[in-house]
Amino acid sequence: MSAALAVAGITLAALSGFPGLAVRRDHPAGDRAAALLLGLAAICAAAASALVVSGTPDAPLALPWLVLGERVTVGVDGLSAFFLLPALGFPFLASVYSLAYYSAADRPRSARRLRLALGFLTAGLGTVVIARHGFAFLAGWEVMALAAFFSITAEDEREEVRRAGFVYLACTRASTLALIGAFAWLHAATGRLTLDAVPEIESAASTAIFALAGIGFALKAGAVPLHLWLPGAHANAPSHVSAVLSGVLIKVGIYGIVRFASLLPPLPVAGGAGILALGAASAVLGVAYALGQHELKRLLAYHSIENIGIILMGVGVGLVGRSLGYREIEILGLGGALLHVWNHALFKGLLFLAAGSVIHATGTGEIDALGGQARRLPRTALFFCVGAVAICGLPPLNGFVSELLVCLGLLHASVSLHGSERLIAVIAIPTLALVGGLAAACFAKVFGSVFLGEARTPAAASGHEAPRAMLWPMAALALACIAIGVAPQLVLHSLGAALHSFDPELAASGPALAEVAPFGLVSAAAAALLAGAAAVAALVARRPARRGPTWDCGYAAPSPRMQYTASSFASGLVDLFRWALWTELHATGIAGTFPGPARLSTHLPDPVLDRMILPAARWLARASIWLRWLQRGHLHSYVLYILITVIVALLVARGEFR
Repeated sequence: MSAALAVAGITLAALSGFPGLAVRRDHPAGDRAAALLLGLAAICAAAASALVVSGTPDAPLALPWLVLGERVTVGVDGLSAFFLLPALGFPFLASVYSLAYYSAADRPRSARRLRLALGFLTAGLGTVVIARHGFAFLAGWEVMALAAFFSITAEDEREEVRRAGFVYLACTRASTLALIGAFAWLHAATGRLTLDAVPEIESAASTAIFALAGIGFALKAGAVPLHLWLPGAHANAPSHVSAVLSGVLIKVGIYGIVRFASLLPPLPVAGGAGILALGAASAVLGVAYALGQHELKRLLAYHSIENIGIILMGVGVGLVGRSLGYREIEILGLGGALLHVWNHALFKGLLFLAAGSVIHATGTGEIDALGGQARRLPRTALFFCVGAVAICGLPPLNGFVSELLVCLGLLHASVSLHGSERLIAVIAIPTLALVGGLAAACFAKVFGSVFLGEARTPAAASGHEAPRAMLWPMAALALACIAIGVAPQLVLHSLGAALHSFDPELAASGPALAEVAPFGLVSAAAAALLAGAAAVAALVARRPARRGPTWDCGYAAPSPRMQYTASSFASGLVDLFRWALWTELHATGIAGTFPGPARLSTHLPDPVLDRMILPAARWLARASIWLRWLQRGHLHSYVLYILITVIVALLVARGEFR
């Protein structure tokens, strides 16, 4: 029953964009029909997940296809159910948001195409997480990848959008090739493509399969240094699409890593330690890149890399615990990682939607061109503040709960393990604390520069609150962030089902999640913090407000130009990471007794894409010019090339070159 419900939800999502084809491009009926069908798809996903979490057994559903003699099947277990709910539920909230943000009346040229792409993107996401056969997995992966490309490039009249889309397309092609290699090796080693647990397999084959799959999934997740597509795609896509990309799409990479780790025998300890180290590097460098950004959505994109790093830290320490037989470490690490998948989807989706509200109101996402938006967009400012507190891992919101579990897993590892594994865990603990502190500094910069102070430009001064269709999805996500932070027991059964699907031995040989996760203490502390905050707010509200000029710092006529910019606020921290960020400084100096206008600006190119990949590609293009002499435009030359190729192939076939 759960598999049939999931397939029904995926089908509804795939069809969500088609009703809009029957009406005019600018007619709102297409938007509403898409939102309705995606809402029904979300209900189907919620019902399927509830059935699995409640313990109702369900056999995989066989599809009418045979591939290499095997029936293609789909099914929903605890791990699939955990990812299926956000995969089909989050696009519904995005579609409601788009009723006002990206309506057909305002965007008649691209809205219909984007509805189709978002529907297929949702269907592809759902297919990947319920696939029980390699063919279904790769088919869903390709639908998801191509639909994401068309979603990212919805506003393809802009050059930077086209550039971001093609960088994404190149990366997703590389990711797909790596996954095809992993499935081919899996079939060669086991004789099947079904995604079932492999009881026995050679250690070398298992390592190779996981390494190939890990490269493909890490590319999709955006882990450093494979993140090169992510900042441009998130920054240039429509804001509700950016929310889906960050909230759901990149988590499919995490799902793939966890799913393949569950299929194969326990990895060597070095495998889990490598994932932990990759996660730590992604977390630190992701937040460091974010500190130096000037554009709101690009800054949030780098924070997605940071949070993927936190998730990978949890996965890594959990896999180390599994390899060494420490069940508490496995439960805390993987439980924290999986919970952070949900939490990041909630607060990062909230932040992207709030950023879209600011851009919708002012027409710009440049942080230093904003300011004073809390007075003009008070609800958006409140929702952004909730998301900012959550992403910094501060109580009493949901980000604190999942990061606490990951930290507890690392603490258990530092106490229980020995040798290099213990050293890695000991180093990872202050790394996680450093990431939290840098994230708090970054969002202090963002919130202060965007929402506080005075408007820096006429566009910022003309801001207005978002329509209700945009506010309701933000309100739902904010309430979910608060609910999980105050009552994390709400997700206990879903997390337990996902962990049991990952490792069935946990239920028999290891402690339950409720025994090792201090959810009761977290809930009590969060409730006390909320009560204290409410009491302080009530006291402040009773005091009469006093109005007057702000402290003028000795200036007789202060102006918005005298406010701290985002760049100046974060310059000290950015300088600490200059060795990794390679910041470009552009300044005109002050000279003479009566100096003229001076300017100071910084630019932070991506160290991987802009500093390595693109220069190497340009060099390769210049170096390959000499090969043009092969293209002489003469037919007999091409026939000669074909003859030489055939002769070499025949010699290879005969074994002459062995």
